[in-house]
Amino acid sequence: MQLKPLAKGRFQSLWEQEHDAIEQIMRECITETKTVAAQYKLMQQGQRVNALILVASGRVSLGYTARNGRSFQLGTMTCDSQLFGEMEFFSDYQCQLDIIAEAPLEIAIINGDKLQQALLKNPKVALFFASAIAIDYQDTIDILTRRMLYPIAYNIAYDLYHQHLNAQPVEGFSKCYLEAERFATTDRVYRRAVKKLEDLQLIKRDKEGLIIQDLAGLEAFIE
Repeated sequence: MQLKPLAKGRFQSLWEQEHDAIEQIMRECITETKTVAAQYKLMQQGQRVNALILVASGRVSLGYTARNGRSFQLGTMTCDSQLFGEMEFFSDYQCQLDIIAEAPLEIAIINGDKLQQALLKNPKVALFFASAIAIDYQDTIDILTRRMLYPIAYNIAYDLYHQHLNAQPVEGFSKCYLEAERFATTDRVYRRAVKKLEDLQLIKRDKEGLIIQDLAGLEAFIE
């Protein structure tokens, strides 16, 4: 979730009014700041979470590895006052994903005990967390259900189209095998799906990756 005014939801106007106060309360819970190197794991799958991490800016990736060795990449995220660990803080579950710095980052550690006391003293902050978590949850479930229920080619097309609209909560990778993991498939199947979209002349490859060739055709394909 972001430590930013929420741009949607039932309480959108309230968060625009209360944002400065909420941010100040959260910053009073910070006990440490530090710089971490690229590939540093901000949080690790299976760990107990006793603190939240705030990333003001920078890029991270989020992924899951199953016991059978298969990996799923949720994608990459360009952080803008991004908070990590809020789900685990409230549920007391182990961390579900590896959250990895894609480049050196400055991070702030938000102490869990201080945050708990702040939430008890300031119910509006708890309501802010509830709203932000609910929005993130529904966005994530939307991604996962689409990945499960639609063909790979459809998901690639949908992803590219919504990148064009700047309406994607997470972004992709430059490497094919990581893009394959993002669509929960193998490199071979991913390349075959891309070839199908190329044959339909909806997309094409360039040195920066996949780009849209026929925007109207791509929109019709996913509709």
